[in-house]
Amino acid sequence: MVKSSLTLRPEDVQYFQEHIQMLKETDDTQPILLAIRTKCLNENDSLLLKVGLEYIYINGFYKDMDEMIQKNRETGIPSNIQWAEVYQLMMDAVHQVKSPHLILQQAGRLQTEEPELICLLEYVKLHAHINMNKYSEFGNFLNQYQYYLEEVEDRLLKYAFRIRLYSLLLFYHLMRNEVLMARKFGYRLLQQTFNDKTKVNAHMKLGLSYTFESYEQGMLHLREALKLAEKQELHQRIYEIRHNNIPFLAAHYGRPEGITTEDKAEQAHLEIAKGNNDKAIDILNSLDEETPFSVYYLGKAKQDREILLRAYRMFIRDRRDFFFSRLSLQAIRELDL
Repeated sequence: MVKSSLTLRPEDVQYFQEHIQMLKETDDTQPILLAIRTKCLNENDSLLLKVGLEYIYINGFYKDMDEMIQKNRETGIPSNIQWAEVYQLMMDAVHQVKSPHLILQQAGRLQTEEPELICLLEYVKLHAHINMNKYSEFGNFLNQYQYYLEEVEDRLLKYAFRIRLYSLLLFYHLMRNEVLMARKFGYRLLQQTFNDKTKVNAHMKLGLSYTFESYEQGMLHLREALKLAEKQELHQRIYEIRHNNIPFLAAHYGRPEGITTEDKAEQAHLEIAKGNNDKAIDILNSLDEETPFSVYYLGKAKQDREILLRAYRMFIRDRRDFFFSRLSLQAIRELDL
């Protein structure tokens, strides 16, 4: 592996250090973020063009990504062209224009010895696996990512890559039912990111982390996620919070009053919370596809131990999800009371 040679000009290093410090000292971060964005878009230095890709991406300025990708391609420098290809894969994933399987294939064909690019490729591969609900290699990918992260020398890139790492670790530890560790990285993420989109995702996962502890704490995070998502007009996240996360938590805690959803499985969940088990069963039987959650809801509505055990096995086998698998175990324990 080639040791990192990505070292910005001293004046650029000073610029970013000063502006990151300014971000830490103010609540009104948008003008500063926009100023750094403008610098990245207006520069032609080949190294800063690479860093600019990460800055624009990690702060959610997705509308500018096409321009940054094209500027890197136009340098004619093989390394910059590779960086452009990797970030194009990320944007293809964001906009869902390619299947996770195809993204994984294309990422696997890219060969590099740059530790920064290896980190990014591991990130792309990991998210492709997540989107395919394949979690068995999660730990291996994380180890690779953290190993190559140590070889990254540029402070701005290292900072941005650590933000990505905290997001991954929040997800990873929650899936493993290591709730305190998950929250540790979730709160660290909220403290260190200046991107509202990243904060939305952190609040969503932190809210769900209280599934077995506190309705109030969980809903507090979900309401904050919804507020930030509405502010940024993140329509997919708004839908997910309103129609999946909030109804799920409300139904789970037996507080379905005033909660509505377009999601059929969560409609059934709400009916169970209201005591309308037969109606819930009718809704669940009409679904075209089973998920671990829908099977869990069916087992709960029918008070059927075997169905609940099947849901438990689906959570573990299909998702490697040891956190939400507890739903089935809790329901089985309630049957024994």
